[in-house]
Amino acid sequence: MDSPIENYLQRIHREIAELKDGKPYSTIPAMANVDPNNFGICLTTVDGYIYEIGDTRDEFSIQSISKPFTYGLALADLGMEAVDEKVDVEPSGDSFNEISLAEGTGRPSNAMINAGALTATSLIKGSGGNGRFKRILNTYSAFAGRQLSVNNEIYESELKHGHRNRALAHLLRSFNIIEDDPTPVIEDYFRQCSVLVNCLDLSVMAATLANSGRNPLTNRQVLEIGPIERVLSVMTTCGMYDDAGAWISTVGMPAKSGVGGGTIAVLPGQVGLAVYSPPLDEHGSSVRGMATSQRLSQDMELHFVRAARTGKSAIRSTYDISASPSGIRRNDEAMDILRDNGHRARVIELNGDLLFAGTESMVRELSSLDTTVELVILDLRRVDEVADVSLRLLAEARENLVDDDRELVLIDSDGTLAETFEDVDRDVPTFDTRTAAVEWCENRLIAKYGDELCLPAVVTVTDCPALSPLTAADASALADRMEQREYDDGHVIRRVGQRFGGVYFILSGKITTSVPGPTGDRVRLTTLSAGMTFGELALGSDDRQETTVKAEGAVRVMVLTADAISHLESEDPRLAVELWKALTRDAYTRVDLYLRETAVRVRD
Repeated sequence: MDSPIENYLQRIHREIAELKDGKPYSTIPAMANVDPNNFGICLTTVDGYIYEIGDTRDEFSIQSISKPFTYGLALADLGMEAVDEKVDVEPSGDSFNEISLAEGTGRPSNAMINAGALTATSLIKGSGGNGRFKRILNTYSAFAGRQLSVNNEIYESELKHGHRNRALAHLLRSFNIIEDDPTPVIEDYFRQCSVLVNCLDLSVMAATLANSGRNPLTNRQVLEIGPIERVLSVMTTCGMYDDAGAWISTVGMPAKSGVGGGTIAVLPGQVGLAVYSPPLDEHGSSVRGMATSQRLSQDMELHFVRAARTGKSAIRSTYDISASPSGIRRNDEAMDILRDNGHRARVIELNGDLLFAGTESMVRELSSLDTTVELVILDLRRVDEVADVSLRLLAEARENLVDDDRELVLIDSDGTLAETFEDVDRDVPTFDTRTAAVEWCENRLIAKYGDELCLPAVVTVTDCPALSPLTAADASALADRMEQREYDDGHVIRRVGQRFGGVYFILSGKITTSVPGPTGDRVRLTTLSAGMTFGELALGSDDRQETTVKAEGAVRVMVLTADAISHLESEDPRLAVELWKALTRDAYTRVDLYLRETAVRVRD
């Protein structure tokens, strides 16, 4: 009898082969001349049974799929604490080659991005007569169950064209993350990316990860469970870079992609999946690899939620608000307070059903919070059914938080827990959106750890942060060219499409900016308050306003109109240059806030 699984794989191989999106990686010339029609699917179970369809024996360079295996070797050599000092385990939200380093320390966000992978390579030392790269290659070979080799043409091409990775390595050296000459590290990193594998090799390597580090073909224990557990954890949150949220939502398996066209996914205790197809999407992942993984996960119920339904966690994500700010542009004093104290407010995103198992995981998360956490935001927007036991346990958890001088904050637009906290001794702050909840927490932290200068209700125009780089005389000269305006609550100050109308400095009150959403509803982008500016970003959009600006309560502003700016540029070009330099600095700060807020909104 034909295998139903093989028949199924043949069918989806035929269907997905029709996808013609994406292009093969061309930055490294030696990798550019590849057949975009190559396509293989391979599944290896933890007891060593292999299903393979298509071009599973065609060799290609492993590229970034090498990263989890080098990271695992570093963990096995040095232990988690030593490795964690050099490379973090947090999602960066960035693409694979971005500079995602911790401010001050230079520690990379995780070992799956290039900066973290270079760091992991640097941590491997020679041993037993084998140099660093020999040990790395031997580890890959042990995972694959056969001796692997390097493609020297690709290696030489990497050496010649890998300028960004060289720059990253030297930047890491400047922070002493890489402790010695980075050149040998760069060369070994390029070698590890140039190792040749095929789809079958990758599926066996993935199955070895799924099998707690034991190769299901050779029965060799390549790595112990400790490093494997950490590797799979980081692959889950970081392996697909800036597409990790979408991947874990739709596929639900620890995974890693490579620009060589390979993709691996791991279902712990069950199976390792590998797909090979060179055309890549905008995230640098194989188009057919993504489609195949999604299809297999859905059709064969490989998503970890379905595959391990018993005792599933309700925790979707947890992070502090410094990684996901509200979007309000604050003054420098307030920003300093939030940078220093943002870790004191933590968001816990819940999803699915809050039955006993899900509630247990939530309560355990609350109970294990660091003692520095003062504000806990529970995001309930994705919660469906809530059992009575969940309500009782959450009410008790809230009482325990209060006893510890902590505050529980809810994002609960559907009123899921409204009755639970009806009769408590004090109101539980509840909001419809994540942005509103985070804004409330930010204000609490600023009020507690700052002073009245951090949350001013009224400012003079010369005290606006955007003008802080200017001398007092220059700021005063600009103020003399401005005109004062007042707006009532709800007044639309600027509309999408209007021509540049000048730079607006808020003296008191608040405004909100918004854009039309995909369904026609307006999407709020940010809130600006006293001391902030708006209007100047229209200059970067063909002199056209791209957001709607609306007064939230009474608002008073000073406006440096377009005509006033034109006169300034002709009458006092030096002051005009100083103004644009100051506004550019302020805009960069605001764009950084927008990007971090947008990253969380995309996940929402």
